[in-house]
Order: sequence, then C-alpha cells, then structure tokens
Amino acid sequence: MKRLIVFDLDGTLAESKSPIDADMSRLLHDLLSIVKVAVISGGDWPQFEEQVLSHLPHDQTVANLSLLPTCGTKFFRYTGKWEKIYSEDFSPDEKTKIIASLEKAVAESGFKASKVWGEVIEDRGSQITFSALGQQAPLEEKEKWDPGFAKRQKIKAILDPLIPGYSVRLGGATSIDVTKPGIDKAYGIRKLRDVLGIPLTEMIFIGDALFAGGNDYPAEQAGVVSICVRGPHETKRVIQTAVACLSDHVQEAICA
Repeated sequence: MKRLIVFDLDGTLAESKSPIDADMSRLLHDLLSIVKVAVISGGDWPQFEEQVLSHLPHDQTVANLSLLPTCGTKFFRYTGKWEKIYSEDFSPDEKTKIIASLEKAVAESGFKASKVWGEVIEDRGSQITFSALGQQAPLEEKEKWDPGFAKRQKIKAILDPLIPGYSVRLGGATSIDVTKPGIDKAYGIRKLRDVLGIPLTEMIFIGDALFAGGNDYPAEQAGVVSICVRGPHETKRVIQTAVACLSDHVQEAICA
C-alpha cells in the first residue's frame, strides 16, 4: 500500500503560476484525509502559499502535508505552524557565478525575449531560476514560447559547461532551475523518506516533466514509481483513482 503521494506543482496540480482550482482543492483534501501528501516544485515558499495553501481547507488534514519548494532544496512541515526543516542555500559567490552564466547562456542561445513581464532571473536562496518571459508573464504567452522545450534545451546545453557540477533542470512553462550539485527532486524525495520514515517503495510521484533533463526526472531516478501527466486535468483523474483505491484499503483494514 502506498503511504505517500508526491506532486509537482506547476503543470501538474495547477497551471503555471496559477492557484489550484476548487476541484483540485477538494480532491487534495480528500487525499490528505487518508494518506500523506507532499508537493515538490521549482517555486519558492510564497508561491506555495499563494497557489496551494490559501486554497486548501485549514483543518487537521494539513498535518499530512509536506511542502518542498525550490525543487526540494527547502522542506516545510506543519507542526501547529509551518516550520522550515532545512534550506540548502547558495553562497554569495555561487549566486554571482550562476547568474552571470545564465545571462551568458541566454545571450549566446539567441533566445533572449524582447518583451518580458517582471524579473527574468530570480534568486530563491537555494535555487536560481531563469524565467524566459519574466515571473509575471501571462500564461498564454508562456505556453507559446517553448512548448516542446527545444529553446531551453539549447540554453541548458550552453549553460552546463559554464557551471559544471551544478544541477540544471527544465521546469514549468518557461523556466530553468539551477540548484547545488546533487540537490534536486531526488534529494527531496530522499529527505521525505528520512523525515517521514516512509520507504521509497511506498511512494508515488506525479509530475509533468519526467523526461531526461526535466526537473521532475530526478524523482523517478530516485526509484519512486512515477506517473507522467499532461496537466491538472489528468492529475485530477489520478487523484480520483488514488482516493478510491486507498479508501478501499482503509475500509478493508477497519473491517479486518
């Protein structure tokens, strides 16, 4: 029986930088009532608050929720309040090197956008994130920019030799995430195992970027059963199935 279901956020639970909708909120609440749930995303803590927490009922089920911002480089649990377990932050010198390398790679790729909405390179403490059209770009513009990941694959190919040893992953609709070497969603998955005491074999990961180079791919590499979805509409069907199956197991245990 699976005891922990782990989700990506953007493109999985919600559209990019958008809140979970009412149906997703209800489904997550149903799931939290019978199993532990975690969310690992490239977004920072404020994004989790805006996209997830402010749209979930605040009741006893929140104790079953773990949140891992910036691709698992941070870990929060609810213990009467949201408590930070760890944060794998960059040093100032590391940040300077990564930001300069990102700027160089984007310029050399020829994919620097002529129009942007907000910050393009964001320092999230434990992760540096490049958003090609800016952090506040309209969803319709983001979806048109690089639907097949080809532009970001080219930027990544230029960036990798500039910052060898760092983890460079593609995520969201227009993003590239850079974290410390070995600190990615696989690291977050292993931290969930250690903190919650749940073996990898009793977890499921659900995400939309499970291809090689995608920021969900390390979760699958960690050895967790993974399900690839093509947006929140598919995620809802997966959750509905999980709730039905897990509810049956709980009922069997009660009646045994």
